[in-house]
Amino acid sequence: MNREIVLDTETTGLSPAMGDKLVEIGCVELINHIPSGRHYHVYLNPQRSVPEEAFRVHGLSEEFLADKPLFKAAAGDFLDFIGDATLIIHNAPFDMGFLNAELERSGQRPLANMVIDTVMLAREKHPGARVSLDALCKHYGIDNSRRTLHGALLDSEILAEVYLELIGGKQVSLALIAETRISGAEAIATRMVVAPRPTPLPSRLTADEQLAHERLVATLGTESIWAQYADVGSPLRATQ
Repeated sequence: MNREIVLDTETTGLSPAMGDKLVEIGCVELINHIPSGRHYHVYLNPQRSVPEEAFRVHGLSEEFLADKPLFKAAAGDFLDFIGDATLIIHNAPFDMGFLNAELERSGQRPLANMVIDTVMLAREKHPGARVSLDALCKHYGIDNSRRTLHGALLDSEILAEVYLELIGGKQVSLALIAETRISGAEAIATRMVVAPRPTPLPSRLTADEQLAHERLVATLGTESIWAQYADVGSPLRATQ
């Protein structure tokens, strides 16, 4: 099983070194590159002001975030959700820098997960082209009309679609679905037990009745179905 987590964050600014903090984390789980339906999402209280330029990007105000948990309180659930999965992130150094800065402030170790940066994937696949999330959605015909503001969970859901296209498109998804179905069918087949053929019941004919039957069969000729069963006994024996 290949488990990946598509991840996005929103922040108060551009630099954790300058005191900027996370205000939102959104994650979408992929199993064999297919969304499983599981996700993780949390808003965070940054314990600092939200600059106007950041608010214009994500629309999360200080008032809205005031009663949300601190990162330290949410870190356990977040780490449990991502586990050791590969992280799929658009412009990974930005998000990883904030996550690791928050973890360090919380007295925890930095993330050691493998990371795939979809910006780098897009630059390799489309050299010279724009590789913003909106530009990639336009290129691949992915509907991003809901993205009036940046939102960590929504952006993760959209990025999951973009990532699938970057690694080979719907053909990869369909192939993996078929492979999963075949594996499932094989697993079912290995659990099937062929029932043994039932043991014929003992004949309830008397010796005189059996002798009379054999004399009758002899009069029907060698082409009769009864005669064809002569070597294995009367079919009546298997049906009584």
